Amino acid sequence: MRVWAVQDAKARFSELLDACATQGPQMITKRGAETAVLAPISEWRRLTRHAGPTLKQLLLTDEARGDLNIPPRGGAKRRRPLDMS
Repeated sequence: MRVWAVQDAKARFSELLDACATQGPQMITKRGAETAVLAPISEWRRLTRHAGPTLKQLLLTDEARGDLNIPPRGGAKRRRPLDMS
C-alpha cells in the first residue's frame, strides 16, 4: 500500500485515483499520522456487504434483541462499615 501525504494527494488526486484502481488501497497521512484510506469500489462493496446492522439500526428496530445476560443481584459480599466512635 502506497502512502500519500495529504498535500500530495490533493495535488495529484487523479494519479491517486489511478493508483487506487490499479494497485489497490492507498493510505493518506496528515502531518505524518495515518488518516484515511482510499479503496477501490469493489473492495468497499466487499467490506460493506459483510457488515452487520449499525447500532442505530439495532436500537430502532421493532424486532426483539434477545435476552440480556444480566447477573443476579446480591451475590457480592460487602464490607461492614467502620465504627468511627
